[in-house]
Amino acid sequence: MNREATAVPRPADRVHLADLPLRPELAGEEPYGAPQLDVPVRLNVNENPYPPPGRIRAQIADAVAEAAKTLNRYPDREARDLRADLAHYLGFGLTADHIWAANGSNEAIMHVLEAFGGPGRTVLTFGPTYSMYPEYARGTHTGFVVVPRLPDHGLDVDLVQQAVADHRPDVMLIANPNNPTGTQVPVALIADICDRCDCLVVVDEAYQEFTEYPDDSALALLPNHPRLVVARTMSKAFALAGARVGYLAAAPAVVDACRIVRLPYHLSATTQAVARVALANSAALLGQVSRLRAQIQQLQHWLRGQGLDVPPSQANFCLFGPFEDRHAVWEALLARGVLVRETGPDNYLRVCAGTPAEMETFKTALLDAMPRRGRGEGQA
Repeated sequence: MNREATAVPRPADRVHLADLPLRPELAGEEPYGAPQLDVPVRLNVNENPYPPPGRIRAQIADAVAEAAKTLNRYPDREARDLRADLAHYLGFGLTADHIWAANGSNEAIMHVLEAFGGPGRTVLTFGPTYSMYPEYARGTHTGFVVVPRLPDHGLDVDLVQQAVADHRPDVMLIANPNNPTGTQVPVALIADICDRCDCLVVVDEAYQEFTEYPDDSALALLPNHPRLVVARTMSKAFALAGARVGYLAAAPAVVDACRIVRLPYHLSATTQAVARVALANSAALLGQVSRLRAQIQQLQHWLRGQGLDVPPSQANFCLFGPFEDRHAVWEALLARGVLVRETGPDNYLRVCAGTPAEMETFKTALLDAMPRRGRGEGQA
């Protein structure tokens, strides 16, 4: 008798992941995600702490209500109007044909790897960097290589050239400013990199609006570099994290490649409507960016005054440390109602800019949470 055929199946709620035919490389993996905890001060995922103003929320509500009239129909699968609005926002002579929009810059970059990565191909990046990059590679069956950055967390031509020679990547990912260090790579260096390698170069500018010179962007290089891709998001500077809108700018041929791999109707009608209202109000929504930039610059100065190492950051966040036991410091901050992120180099924590009140709460909590040894006392 075939015991397998006669075995009584277990109820579905008693079946564990290990009982299922999971892809072998996913065994033991955990879902990506920073803790989502209901605490008074959340400074762990680089969000904009200022919600859209009331008048813009009213416009969003009206736009969603208008879109709801045709929710029985599929949305514009090409999102042409949204892409045209994004091109107008970016400038640099871009048109809708140069833009691809998706559910966050995560999906936009995933589309790039689905089109240009895959089995037998390699994506190269430089660490420490954004912790989702290996997830993109894993999800697309693309080989993943991370080469250490320079001691100051920057890059130079020699380092990149050697990495390209050693690993022959098909795609290169450069976060600029880099997450989690906030380090910025000069656009001239990116141009040099594009001149010297034939792989697709993806520059992830998720935090570009927070930099000292936001117009100093790799977007300017697109006309002369057909294998350059510049990714952006509306989650951070636009205070639109809950809407999940990201995009990339590239040669129209790269956009066509993304169109091949995207799922049908991947951007809902309501998402497109919300994003278009936000872009129509870009000046108002970006109005807090300069305050947040100043806030994080001031915080870096204060942290250094406490005897901590803080890599210079051009984003709306910064690293600080080192701590002998960073998790203990993280827990001590959490106990005081402040949530930061355990990420990046060992023994460091990352904090993002919040409101002035949130920054003061963070400072007070950190002074209570930090080991006394190795930090300055009474410094501003």
